[in-house]
Amino acid sequence: MNLNVLRARLNQFTMSEDHRFLVLSILIGISSGLLIVCFHIAIDFIHWHVLGAAAGTNTVQTLLSPALGGLASVALIQYVFRAARGSGVNHTKSALYISNGYVPSSTVPGKFLACALSIGAGNSLGPEDPALQMGAGTASLFGRVFRLTRDSMRRIAPVGAAAGIAAAFNTPITAVLFVMEEVVGSWNARVLGSIVLSTVSAVVVTRWFLGDQPLFHVPEFTLTHPSELFVYAGIGMIAGLLAVLFVRGAGRLRAWVDKHEPKTRFGAPLIAGLAVGFVGLWLPQVMGAGYEAVDSAMHNRYPWNTLLILALAKVVATLLCFSAGTPGGMFAPTVFTGAMIGGGIGALAQQFWPVPLSAPSAYVLVGIGTFFAGVFRAPMTSVFMVFEVSASYVIIVPVMVANIISYLVSRSLEPVPFFAMIAHHEGLELPTLEHERERRTIRVEDAMQPPWHAPATPASPIAAAMELEKQAPEGGLLVAEESGRWGWLPLCQLEEAAGDPAASGRTVGEATQIQTVPRLYPDMSLDAALQCFGPFPILPVVSRADPSHLVGVLTLQDVHRAYGIAETWNQNDAGKGRENQASLSEP
Repeated sequence: MNLNVLRARLNQFTMSEDHRFLVLSILIGISSGLLIVCFHIAIDFIHWHVLGAAAGTNTVQTLLSPALGGLASVALIQYVFRAARGSGVNHTKSALYISNGYVPSSTVPGKFLACALSIGAGNSLGPEDPALQMGAGTASLFGRVFRLTRDSMRRIAPVGAAAGIAAAFNTPITAVLFVMEEVVGSWNARVLGSIVLSTVSAVVVTRWFLGDQPLFHVPEFTLTHPSELFVYAGIGMIAGLLAVLFVRGAGRLRAWVDKHEPKTRFGAPLIAGLAVGFVGLWLPQVMGAGYEAVDSAMHNRYPWNTLLILALAKVVATLLCFSAGTPGGMFAPTVFTGAMIGGGIGALAQQFWPVPLSAPSAYVLVGIGTFFAGVFRAPMTSVFMVFEVSASYVIIVPVMVANIISYLVSRSLEPVPFFAMIAHHEGLELPTLEHERERRTIRVEDAMQPPWHAPATPASPIAAAMELEKQAPEGGLLVAEESGRWGWLPLCQLEEAAGDPAASGRTVGEATQIQTVPRLYPDMSLDAALQCFGPFPILPVVSRADPSHLVGVLTLQDVHRAYGIAETWNQNDAGKGRENQASLSEP
């Protein structure tokens, strides 16, 4: 067989970069799922051997285990795996926006060992944030091994991050939404399909090894009376207020600890661990992730006052662990706190509400996402998280009421989101979807001008076109062609045709070469319109219902005016700038 023929046939089976990226997303999901399975097993193994079957039964172990575990995990991060320091969410965002998708390989074993020690020993933190960063590190390693392009490498970290958090929390939809809201910071269609593939692959692997049982055994939910929505609204308001206090307290404590480095490097996690252990002597539910306590609360095993005490104790313990720099995530503590707030308020309301209410377990379920929404400012993730856990459509309305109120209260009282606060302490400036939502989109209709004259057509005589051109300040004419297409006729061609005696009786279409131009629509963003200009000084703005109907025109000067770009830079200024640059370059 001819070598060229063989090469041609091989090229037929060569995948494009996008196809390779999709296949790689599945491999990343499988690998991340296996890694997080081992992570869960390691946490349970350490917890069983350090704290035993029931935390709080052995006074010495309960008091010292979180302190020693936190101290050992911080030492690992400080001296062995320095790349694994900090927030997994922000480091993954840094890989996306700063380091072209690069996550150091040492991040994966560092997060694995340090967080397994910390959480397994009983510190009030969760496995989701470390799992997210381990997934991102795995994805980055795959990308380097398969030599992906820079653009693909930038997109690979969120794919692994979603796989990691999906495997840790066993909720693929929540993982997709959380990564899109908190890591990517915008709805990017190019990366969404890959994220979905990786999360599904990771969850399938996790359920294969750990079983397909849900994280919580959720009782059946019913909305007993419409007036219950006021109770749910109250849960959202209280959760939002507590979220504000939490974020502010975390920022101030973190700043104080950072200010007194290196004295607090090991002292802070030691003291925080001792405090967690001390609380755990009476309230062992606050130690570790606390998902077993949430499940118990859903089955009405705690009175209302115990639920509220557990919520406050969890907030204090988590604040201390986070501020001390103890490795671990914040996902589980926010779920725990919201569930206890919801259950406590719901059980308390039953004693005073004038009509029958649902069981407290319903309020525990609805409360799961309220504190999460207030702290992380991820309202969509918080709503779908509860829906995915409960698999009930009936719960959607109460969850939306409670979570959105918590989000709005937190946002109105505390302008800085939690992860933005952490990024500030780490010296980073990272985008968030909340900023994108608040940014006003400038559209073509905000910048366009009315048409200066009726457009010419290919059938217009040359003399008539010359008369129209006198009304156009851009040195040419827009030409309305057939089927809604538009063209641009430069003045030089028009003058040449007008000066040719043989062409005096001919039409624009016969005597000139019309250049087809892109057409714009009033609702298009100005950013998208700017990319369409190319060599053309003016573009037509037409109706989507009738592309042959010209509703306006857009020039580069219109774009500058809409963006507030001053038109003071001229050739003299440019000449002065070149003279200054030349003088600076002289020795």
